[in-house]
Amino acid sequence: MSDAIDLNDIKRRMDGAINAFKSDIASLRTGRASANILDPVTVEAYGARVPLNQVANITVPEPRMLSVSVWDKSMVGAVDRAIRESNLGLNPIVDGQSLRIPLPELNEERRKSLVKVAHDYAEKAKVAIRHVRRDGMDGLKKAEKDGVIGQDDSRSQSERVQKMTDDTISEIDRLLVEKEKEIMQV
Repeated sequence: MSDAIDLNDIKRRMDGAINAFKSDIASLRTGRASANILDPVTVEAYGARVPLNQVANITVPEPRMLSVSVWDKSMVGAVDRAIRESNLGLNPIVDGQSLRIPLPELNEERRKSLVKVAHDYAEKAKVAIRHVRRDGMDGLKKAEKDGVIGQDDSRSQSERVQKMTDDTISEIDRLLVEKEKEIMQV
């Protein structure tokens, strides 16, 4: 049987979507301060959008407080704006060249909005996985059309790609349910 597509590459790309999802949901806070909360924040700096950790140092001085020390004084306003617009519900307090970010107590409404954000992250990951599946299926169709593989081989490989897709999406769902429980029980 000749392999028309690289199943290892498809698996690697699907695993990449899972890892990106894990990183996204790790940034959702569940009551205790963590520097990861600010991972999804990007800042308009020097003509490009860059991750916050490339223009500032993020520390956790207290359990319910984050401190962001901006390296370039001219970037303080942009960092403040990026954090406020990040949909994380944080309101930084500018203190010279650093920002103090108190973490509000999680109320029921805020927990529900965090769950909603987690669902958005999950959907984004599922879309990425479906794109990988589509690329694999397109490669199989092209290989079959070009005569590289036969119809039976194409069908068996497409079933493997579909199984990988289903397994990866169920892993995303499992991680989402865990995060949902974590957010709602704190």
